[in-house]
Amino acid sequence: MANVSIRELAIDFGSVSVLKSLNLEVKSGEFIVLLGPSGCGKSTLLNAIAGLTDITDGQIWIGDKNVTWEEPKDRGIGMVFQSYALYPTMTVEGNLSFGLRIAGMAKEEIAERVNRAVQILQIDPLRKRRPGELSGGQRQRVAIGRALVRDVDVFLFDEPLSNLDAKLRTELRVELKRLHSGLGSTMIYVTHDQIEALTLADRIAVMSGGVIQQFASPKEIYRRPVNRFVAGFVGSPSMNFLSGQVTSNGGVPAFTLPDGRKIDLNGYEFSGTPGDGRKATLGVRPEQMQFQPASDRASSLPATFTIVEPMGSDNLIWGQVGKETMSVRIDADEDVALNSEQPVYFQPALASLFGEDGQRL
Repeated sequence: MANVSIRELAIDFGSVSVLKSLNLEVKSGEFIVLLGPSGCGKSTLLNAIAGLTDITDGQIWIGDKNVTWEEPKDRGIGMVFQSYALYPTMTVEGNLSFGLRIAGMAKEEIAERVNRAVQILQIDPLRKRRPGELSGGQRQRVAIGRALVRDVDVFLFDEPLSNLDAKLRTELRVELKRLHSGLGSTMIYVTHDQIEALTLADRIAVMSGGVIQQFASPKEIYRRPVNRFVAGFVGSPSMNFLSGQVTSNGGVPAFTLPDGRKIDLNGYEFSGTPGDGRKATLGVRPEQMQFQPASDRASSLPATFTIVEPMGSDNLIWGQVGKETMSVRIDADEDVALNSEQPVYFQPALASLFGEDGQRL
């Protein structure tokens, strides 16, 4: 196992700045996910760690070694690509052993490492097949195995499940989680799929515009996003956002909607003095809202719902608070009156408030 340290990393492509003085500390044995929309710089960062992209400024350390200008083969990393990148004319066994044979490793050691990899990834019966005879999930297992046989301290994954169907993605997420638990190796994983990020990661680095917006545990990012971008990007469906002002109601913090209605914020933890009359955005996740108050500290919003979207185990209902759209996740057996205004309740302690600059209040 080895830690990875990214220090003041900058990458420019011509006049375009892709990464901007980025710092990231990955602990030994951690599973870190780089999460963000397309074009945010997450794959560029991963390629820089692998040595596949030249950097403009900064340093990259793996363990106690500065690998900033080392060749990829000398960095002690194994990489799994989105496209599998398997040799089509070689068998599974040939693909797994090819890099080791090129490196001049002894046949006995190669056989031992290949045997270990096929057992861990449950692909032993596929040894003699070629990639064209494998399913997408099997090919991805082989691609992971090719990294695994190198016996490295750091594994890099570049959206390895994006080409698979939903069922296979779920199965391989479990396999990756089990693999990390068994190996204890440091893993850095790139994805734009928030479900992968939330289920796999020890910590998530949410990226936008070449900058890490928040780096924390999945629970922290989901419950206490540091800004509106993180709040809106993580969660499906997205967090509900309502515009208004932070005010007071008899000395108790409140949120005033554009129509003048006040929403009690008693229990919300402000990071500083909120400031009476300050413009703000109130964020509440769909599953944090109910049609019956969960406690006497619950606050309510006046909403009118018009559409029910069945999701199987639960339903999403869509409506409006004033002119702004809102969704609420409810039990599949719960009935809701449509096309009439009714209160919907939430706990202020679970909500999020953001200032005009988008930062959490």
